[in-house]
Amino acid sequence: MTTHSYLTREAKAFVKRINGPDEIVRVVPSHPPGKAAQCYQLYTAFEERPDDLGCILFDEQGYWIYDGDLLSVGEQEQLADFIINYIERV
Repeated sequence: MTTHSYLTREAKAFVKRINGPDEIVRVVPSHPPGKAAQCYQLYTAFEERPDDLGCILFDEQGYWIYDGDLLSVGEQEQLADFIINYIERV
């Protein structure tokens, strides 16, 4: 049982939208529900009342699933890749 650790604090990700203008998404680590090992809530980044874009859940093997209905598969993949490969700037 190996738990992967990716993004550890809030960050902003650039998402190339398929059906609309590109967007910056706020990615917020959250408490995982159920059997998920890690959870990341997704919000629009620069709005006073941000839209909830769903969340990405990771299991212990590092597989992810998107819980929401506002992002295309390509957009979900961009955000999962951002979380997995995030490197904090010093």
